Amino acid sequence: MKNRILVIGAGGQIGSELVRELCNRHGNDAIVAADVRQGETKCVFETLDVMNAEAIRQTVKKYDVKEVYLLAALLSATAEKFPEKAWQLNMEGLFHVLNLAKEKIIDKIFWPSSIAVFGSNTPRQNTPQYTVMEPSTVYGISKQAGERWCEYYYNRYGVDVRSLRYPGLIGYRSAPGGGTTDYAVHIFHEARERGSYECFLKEDTILPMMYMDDAIRATLELMEAGTEKIKIRSSYNLAASSFSPAQLAAEIKKHIAEFTITYKPDSRQAIAESWPQSIDDSLAAQHWGWKHKFSLAAMTADMLQHIGAAREKV
Repeated sequence: MKNRILVIGAGGQIGSELVRELCNRHGNDAIVAADVRQGETKCVFETLDVMNAEAIRQTVKKYDVKEVYLLAALLSATAEKFPEKAWQLNMEGLFHVLNLAKEKIIDKIFWPSSIAVFGSNTPRQNTPQYTVMEPSTVYGISKQAGERWCEYYYNRYGVDVRSLRYPGLIGYRSAPGGGTTDYAVHIFHEARERGSYECFLKEDTILPMMYMDDAIRATLELMEAGTEKIKIRSSYNLAASSFSPAQLAAEIKKHIAEFTITYKPDSRQAIAESWPQSIDDSLAAQHWGWKHKFSLAAMTADMLQHIGAAREKV
């Protein structure tokens, strides 16, 4: 088969879900999943280190890859523990893939950014697409720099690179990967398993969040949109709903009445307080028709249903 799609970082929270949906749309033979560790997948799998430029190049040529989703990264909380490693991994991997597109070996790239590009000086309510960006974390700094490089490669070399600033992502199929918004996944599992949860953020810490189904759909809609519709080559703001741990806990209690939550803020609290509380994604709506589907209530019901069903199978 010609013109396969390569997903680097396929074993992560986003990658595992994205591979599944890409296989559904294009068939297992059309997708190559790659990660540093062997993963369970129905499509072709390659063990691949994103730091190894030649290995990426050889994988692309081996499978005649024309489209790459680059998801490998160290996320916010983990990156603060290993700042130099995070910078190298998050930036060098991007350059490896951008250069393949510059050389016309691949045609299209998806690279995720994050609300971490914003900082404490950014307007926290309805954060606009274009605003002050002074990130205070290694993850945010690397994403902001990556946005600038994506735009540069588009303007200078015509590279078709597309990006979304993901909010916190919530899904039931895989574990989160060390981010500041991970509580919003952990809480559902703890609610089902123990009926209680100790949160590492304060109860009133409002952050932008999105159900994984919406995030995957947004990613694929962006990548499938005509080139003329993609007017921002740094990264598009993306939003669904914003809520605090206390608000999420209250929604869970509608389904599990005995559920309780306590709070023990840690180092991730300071990171959360530097991020926006809500995001203006109107340009994504205008340019390529983005619209989220899952509200807080709908997401909570779906998460608890799927986690409950998974536990019954064990």
